[in-house]
Amino acid sequence: MNTTNKKNNKSDFFSILTDVNFEFDFKNLAYLPRWFILLLDLAIVIVAGVITYLLFFGLKLNFIPINYLSLGIIFYVAVNLFFFWIYRTYSGIIRHSSYIDALKIFFSQFSTFVVLLLVNFLLIVFDKEKLYLTTGAFINALLSFSLLFFYRIIVKQTFEKYFNNIGSEKKVSAIIYGSDANAIAVANALNSEIPGRFKLIGFIDKNNQNATKRILNLPILGIKKNIPNLLRSMNVEALIIADKSLTKEDQSLIVEECIEYNIKIYTLPVISDWDDQKEISKNIKSIEIQDLLERKPIVLDTNSISSNLFNKTILISGAAGSIGSEIVRQVLTFNPKKIIILDQAETPLHTLSLEIYNLDNDIDSETIISDIRDYEILEQLFDKYRPEVVYHAAAYKHVPMMEDNPSQSIFTNVLGTKNIADLSQKYQVERFVMISTDKAVNPSSVMGASKRIAEMYVQSKHYKYKQILNEKNTKFITTRFGNVLGSNGSVVPLFTKQIQEGGPITITHPEVIRYFMTIPEACQLVLEACSMGKGGEIYIFDMGKPVKIIDLAKKMIRLAGFQPYKDINIKIVGLRPGEKLFEELLNDTAKNLATHHEKITITEEIFDQFDLLQSQINELIGIAKSGHNENIVAAMKKIVPEFKSMNSVFETLDIDINDFYVNTK
Repeated sequence: MNTTNKKNNKSDFFSILTDVNFEFDFKNLAYLPRWFILLLDLAIVIVAGVITYLLFFGLKLNFIPINYLSLGIIFYVAVNLFFFWIYRTYSGIIRHSSYIDALKIFFSQFSTFVVLLLVNFLLIVFDKEKLYLTTGAFINALLSFSLLFFYRIIVKQTFEKYFNNIGSEKKVSAIIYGSDANAIAVANALNSEIPGRFKLIGFIDKNNQNATKRILNLPILGIKKNIPNLLRSMNVEALIIADKSLTKEDQSLIVEECIEYNIKIYTLPVISDWDDQKEISKNIKSIEIQDLLERKPIVLDTNSISSNLFNKTILISGAAGSIGSEIVRQVLTFNPKKIIILDQAETPLHTLSLEIYNLDNDIDSETIISDIRDYEILEQLFDKYRPEVVYHAAAYKHVPMMEDNPSQSIFTNVLGTKNIADLSQKYQVERFVMISTDKAVNPSSVMGASKRIAEMYVQSKHYKYKQILNEKNTKFITTRFGNVLGSNGSVVPLFTKQIQEGGPITITHPEVIRYFMTIPEACQLVLEACSMGKGGEIYIFDMGKPVKIIDLAKKMIRLAGFQPYKDINIKIVGLRPGEKLFEELLNDTAKNLATHHEKITITEEIFDQFDLLQSQINELIGIAKSGHNENIVAAMKKIVPEFKSMNSVFETLDIDINDFYVNTK
């Protein structure tokens, strides 16, 4: 049973009595108005008063003297009504009654009892007869409290047992992993859901210490063999992991065991208030593939990051993308003075701007639609806003598409990066952070080679101008990491879509291996690298253990409740142009240097031949304008000698760039 506050701005007592709407929705008993609950509570205390009167009348005593009966009844009702209003006992949701509601009822009845005693005392002082029998007033208070409290319990239990399941699908039988206070909070939250999703069978105690006890009248189960056997023996369909003391490794092991037997797994990623049943219920979600990554939580140096971002103007290119938009969200938490979100994708940029607008902060933001290949427009932007920190995330990232369109890869990944880097130097940006990729290491694709050229330009520019400007030089920093789960270029959204469509899931090769990290994790490390960078470094992020793509596909199929090859087929389609079997994080000759952050290292791939590289890049851009793909790739190979194309169209290409200058002019 529920109460609806239709006029929240009315705090006046009499407004409650006039806030009457006699239209009931019998299909949804959760919408009874406040006045109805108030009248019901009044009716109950009147019944309690009648019972008290009759009880003492049978003992030849009068709870209220006969000559003051009318006055006594009116005053008794008025006092109860007054304290119902003071403590707002009628404003709670009856089916969610808790100890807070019990306390409200207790204090309302205790206050009523005290007032009745005070009236008796005043009447005695003025040498008059008491209005209420003192013992009767005490018994009436106990009786009123009991009736008010127990009727709420009855309504609550009735809803949980009978009404919660109306219109809902069959409940999933589930066991909660854990037996501590958090596990109990989860159970209470699930029991209060409407409609209910789960039928709870019991709790699992990993220490096997409470097997003879019960929680919420449900058994505590010990683990004798393994969890899947226990769940299957009890015909349980789902496991809800509520034990926060579980390590990532232990949780991954449990999940791996359960999904093999098609047992659904649910977790609670983030809970800030374990007393809020609605928040707990909202956060109980099916486990996702990123939850299976065996990775420790990232610890950030927030003070250092804040000193670089607080009250500063921040520009983020590629801000509408999966990485760029997450950088925007995280930068906002450090209270910059202004944030400039730059992208050429109109709809995603509009969506992000609305998200920022709806945030509860006073940070000034500017949404700019522009192409990073347009130097003149970018310069107007830099001149107007004078950014102090630049995060450069704009890039073309899809390997096969760039194999077919190498000129576009040059214009965006190389020329676009050059434009923003040059303007950052010209307008004295403090820090420039480029988002690169592991595909830039020993590149096998046009996309990877274009990102390596961009890395080389950014790094050489730093060393060139550091000699000239010293401390006033812009700190050019590069961050390099692998595949990001859930990003626009990730296989995860593709696999999810293919599973929803009934398969098959397409895998390029059964031996393809990739490193993965989550979008928030990658962006956190980008912010950390920005704060620690002195300039000229290429930061490498700890990507954890490499994952076989075919194993990833199998896990995603099982997490969706299907069996690989039986319900959802896996089809091998062959490596795409430019694609490797495995990616690398370091060049063959590079060395790793440790930093104070365990997940971030520096690779020693110093390139400081700025003048030569700038000349080569200008020539490359000129060749790209010709549209001759073979010439473009040949020029890229001259700049990046380790570029070994995995595209059959380009892999045998070995042309000296001077041989085809005539053809491109």
